[in-house]
Amino acid sequence: MDYRRLGNSGLKVPVLSLGTGTFGGKGDMFSKWGNSDVAEARRLVDICLDAGLNFFDTADVYSRGASEEILGAAVKGRRDDVLISTKATFSMGDGPNDKGSSRHHLVRAAEASLKRLGTDHIDVYFMHGFDAQTPVEETLSALDNLITAGKVRYIGASNFSGWHLMKALATSEKYGLARYVAYQGYYSLIGRDYEWELMPLTLDQGVGTMVWSPLGWGRLTGKITRNSPSTEGRIAQGGEAGGPPVDNERLFTVVEALQQVAEEAGKSVPQVALNWLLQRPGVANIVIGARNEEQLRANLGAIGWNLTAAQVETLDAASRVTPAYPYWHQAGFDRNPSPVKG
Repeated sequence: MDYRRLGNSGLKVPVLSLGTGTFGGKGDMFSKWGNSDVAEARRLVDICLDAGLNFFDTADVYSRGASEEILGAAVKGRRDDVLISTKATFSMGDGPNDKGSSRHHLVRAAEASLKRLGTDHIDVYFMHGFDAQTPVEETLSALDNLITAGKVRYIGASNFSGWHLMKALATSEKYGLARYVAYQGYYSLIGRDYEWELMPLTLDQGVGTMVWSPLGWGRLTGKITRNSPSTEGRIAQGGEAGGPPVDNERLFTVVEALQQVAEEAGKSVPQVALNWLLQRPGVANIVIGARNEEQLRANLGAIGWNLTAAQVETLDAASRVTPAYPYWHQAGFDRNPSPVKG
């Protein structure tokens, strides 16, 4: 297992982490993701640790806290051997203060997560989304206090716009508060919008990227092709569980390029899609999901080798799209080069 620094922090993380949204399976959304119980979760953790993957990602809203509870039980007795990231901000109740990034909510949310996880600290604590109704200073001050209290080690942001993240980083610098060291965002061969603003920002500011849904909400598993479109599962069900819409022709073009490269490399389509991401600028970690042991072992096969430059270009060409303004305009200015080749 390869390890990389998480942004400009001193924390080393494995290039793959296990996302535990499949733990619990409670509620309309998460029941479509998976329903691993404690016994299965413990087995998945065993396999991860044997492979050198010691980083586990969850969130308080995953199965309404059940994911955290199951993960906590699965790592019981070996907490010192693992890294845990969790998230707060989204609604955990019906009250007006049961969501958001206010000091009131974050302190309560962190304490609740610690209890469910059965631990005294969270290694990386993410704001799951940007709360525009709470002053950035209040959020960062609350997080800084949690770090000072030893309950949180590092903090990160997820699903922020570029200006949200930059405002937070500037506020941390202005007031000497703890700084976001990681950004967790959606990025895949069929979702490259991240490259337009967020990637250049994270590279410039030393924020490490953790990628979620690297297989494009299950579209890049190799099961969906031009001759075999999706008729079941999360994608066919649509809505939030199926992710953002993707033009079929573009999807099929990308999948065909993946199939070509997979055959050349002697790897599976998902392994190639994951390996491509590991070669992108600033990517420190990819959050992989697994409903079962078979899927986990298959995803672990994405490491220990690299695509050739020619294979990367094949995938780049198949997945390339024209950026929105002003990014397409900026690409033509040789003093403002994009960090992304392709």
